Amino acid sequence: MVERSFAAHAAAIVGDFPNAMRFRARAMRDWEVPASFGEGAKNPVVVLPGVFETWHYLRPVAEALSAAGHPVHVMSTLGINHRPIPESASRVWRRIRELELAHVTVVAHSKGGLIGKHLLAHDDVDGRIDRVVAIASPFSGSRMAYYAIPTAMREFRPDHPVIAELRTEQQVDARITSIAPEWDPHIPETSWLENGRNVTLPVHGHFRILLDPRLPALVVTEVERETEREERP
Repeated sequence: MVERSFAAHAAAIVGDFPNAMRFRARAMRDWEVPASFGEGAKNPVVVLPGVFETWHYLRPVAEALSAAGHPVHVMSTLGINHRPIPESASRVWRRIRELELAHVTVVAHSKGGLIGKHLLAHDDVDGRIDRVVAIASPFSGSRMAYYAIPTAMREFRPDHPVIAELRTEQQVDARITSIAPEWDPHIPETSWLENGRNVTLPVHGHFRILLDPRLPALVVTEVERETEREERP
């Protein structure tokens, strides 16, 4: 991994910002969840966006999953996903139980991947979730969070208690696929999971990866990959 300066990271974050705004613009134009997302005979998918994001950031991925035959569930209960990770995971878990979903795959961006791991490690007492496919998720935190002003973003500090605790929950990592850009200026520590499945796309940018035309098909492949479920008591 090439070590880059803080200035390089900051400049790259600013340069990636317009990509995030593209999804906000799409959301303004087309807010409603397509009715077709609820259809499909394959295992269900729950979509979790990143901090201050809505499901629209993952819309190309959600559309590909829907087209492949997976019912796609958008967790509107998260709002713009600004609450603490444990609270967000609790909200998602309650909704999964309300919908009586089983054999779920969580597909997530950024903070959504941390929520997904929290669900696997703590919330999923019924064994409803098979796996998590995370895109650009700061599983080891991000030192860039020390410079963030919003409290919701400072939660990603590597020494934050939630991040530190989730790092120790390695028994669930085998059920996580971490898809990451070649360089993510938001996450200098990278999205690597030692005991997970790690896939890299040759693209730079925390949000740019969401616009990469290869991502939707890759996510479908990872969602449909056969994996052994963790043994439960």
